[in-house]
Amino acid sequence: MTTTAPRPLLSARGLHVTFPGRHGTGPARAVDGVELDIGAGEIVALVGESGCGKSTLARSLLGLVPPARGSVSFRGEPLAYSSRALKAYRRRVQLVLQDPSGSLNPRHTVYDAVAEGLRIHGRAGDERAVVARALSRCGLRPPERFFLRYPHELSGGQRQRVVIAGALVLEPELLVADEPVASLDASVRGEVLALLLRLRAELGLSALVVTHDLGLAWNIADRVAVMYLGRIVETGGVEQVLTAPRHPYTQALLSVLPEARVDPVILAGEPPDPSRIPAGCRFHVRCQVLASGAAGRAGVAEACRTQDPEVLGGGGQAQVACHWARTRATA
Repeated sequence: MTTTAPRPLLSARGLHVTFPGRHGTGPARAVDGVELDIGAGEIVALVGESGCGKSTLARSLLGLVPPARGSVSFRGEPLAYSSRALKAYRRRVQLVLQDPSGSLNPRHTVYDAVAEGLRIHGRAGDERAVVARALSRCGLRPPERFFLRYPHELSGGQRQRVVIAGALVLEPELLVADEPVASLDASVRGEVLALLLRLRAELGLSALVVTHDLGLAWNIADRVAVMYLGRIVETGGVEQVLTAPRHPYTQALLSVLPEARVDPVILAGEPPDPSRIPAGCRFHVRCQVLASGAAGRAGVAEACRTQDPEVLGGGGQAQVACHWARTRATA
């Protein structure tokens, strides 16, 4: 008997986002053929260096940046880009930004900040009760005590909870959290991550968490997608990817963590300009495996330099876009 895999909540297929090049260069391929699925109730961490395209991908999934090619689907329905369709979509998919201070209007009280989404979308019902429930769910209790406070009267952790509460009032199915704890003190980060996990358990929320912090991914995610120069190069279950990474890029990212038990891998140079993506594997100009001769001994050095690994599928199975890693898997 065969079983059909559940339909993803959110899917990207062949997603390309480009920006005009600078100084006479070609277009910058910020997102370059991404396939990604997020299941119902699943937390996916999207990790990679700054500038790899993570935030652009997140904003494209939200409909804030239309793709040059490819598609985004929610519950099997392609995303439409009319103002009316996007407004309806954003009731179901909400963005949580990195800096709560920048997300909150300093002239608005906590109550007005949380109620803003209800007013924009014209939601009927008891506004006060909905705002109070959202604040309470985010650990700001009793909620009435926070109604008339302003952002400058709150701690960083409390401000981030207000931002999350503002997303929750519309009862979304998916949160897209872009570096949700990067601006917080270490002592507060764990509390906010625990909140996101509790909301998933209580409300069935899904989440895409964009981060450069692999430790955060370990603590919160079910699955990890590693992004480099506009493309996902490794994906799989969080334990599988973070304890047994297969792509040299993932290995390098993990090697510099304080708890790593291997020598740090210092990658050569900076990532290439996305308007000048190298031929072959886009990582090969910085790859420690190619530089060490290990790829040559495996017989794939030429492929690394000339053949672009195939784009990874969007499903939940472990995958890697690396000629060398694939030879090791079949050895």
